[in-house]
Amino acid sequence: MNIEQTAIKDCFVITPKVFTDERGYFMESFNEKSFQEQTGLQTNFVQDNESHSVYGVIRGLHAQEGEYAQAKLVRVLAGEVLDVAVDLRKDSPTYLKKVVIRLNASNKQQLFVPRGCLHGFSVLSEEATFFYKCDNFYHQAAEFGYRFDDPFFNIDWQVPEEEHIISPKDSALPLWEQ
Repeated sequence: MNIEQTAIKDCFVITPKVFTDERGYFMESFNEKSFQEQTGLQTNFVQDNESHSVYGVIRGLHAQEGEYAQAKLVRVLAGEVLDVAVDLRKDSPTYLKKVVIRLNASNKQQLFVPRGCLHGFSVLSEEATFFYKCDNFYHQAAEFGYRFDDPFFNIDWQVPEEEHIISPKDSALPLWEQ
């Protein structure tokens, strides 16, 4: 697998080697040894999550804090999303920088989002199945986030405003300035 550093410290785009033939394809979606050798980071994924959404859905911006913070390895199994990470680690040299990347079933790229970063995505295809590995368990009391349309973050979700589909929970998230 090929691993590239992004604009956020310890946030990486992972492009797997895909072997195709008349039967279809095979790929190694994650290899702890290769990941550690190329990034210097050690992970221990403990929870896998999957969501299915339709065009226009925007999920985020979410994170968990404190001892419940999560690093995530995200990818798209079907469809296409615009994936976003924002560095909220005050001691990071990339504090408040963001990464925006298109992930889809065709390019099979993945994004490793380190602990301390907000994460969200918008669905750009008719439907999308999104998969992510987490290195810590979900803990509702530690969850927090900021509105997807916060002008401070200035994210173009590439979905027209009239077609946004937002959960009531995400619509109620605070703005950065609050």
